[in-house]
Amino acid sequence: MVLTQKETMLIDDLKTYEKLCIEKYTKASQCACDMNLKTVFDQLKMQEQEHLKTLEQIQNGTVPNVNAQGGQQAKAKPGANDQAAYPTGCNDANKQNDQFLCQDLLSGEKHVSNVYDTCIFEFKNADVRNVLNHIQKEEQEHGQIIFDYMSKNGMYNA
Repeated sequence: MVLTQKETMLIDDLKTYEKLCIEKYTKASQCACDMNLKTVFDQLKMQEQEHLKTLEQIQNGTVPNVNAQGGQQAKAKPGANDQAAYPTGCNDANKQNDQFLCQDLLSGEKHVSNVYDTCIFEFKNADVRNVLNHIQKEEQEHGQIIFDYMSKNGMYNA
């Protein structure tokens, strides 16, 4: 498979976003007080690394099988709903910091999902569109995981 110049540029942009997500999850994990939140951030970072690998495969002319990846991704999916309440060992300043990290990452996931949505329409190869759609769905799931954590811990004001 050969990508057009526009498709190549879009893949480059998506890779830049995935690298940023990886860096942000890495830093957020280091800064979070709640050990459960650190775990969530670490697991989401691993999924973002898989997205980056998938984009690199597409750029190199291979369309990965998303059905095979789906099983691997599902096992790594963190369960924010299963976590204990916000730890008592973390003070209000720690909770505010964790809330800020979550808000920042949630807004990032919203943006990245939107970018994937636009890119899906720009690729002529249906298999590539399906892969990008699959990644977009996972980005939406990342946002849901963060939202659920925030809601459970009184960090989301709807």
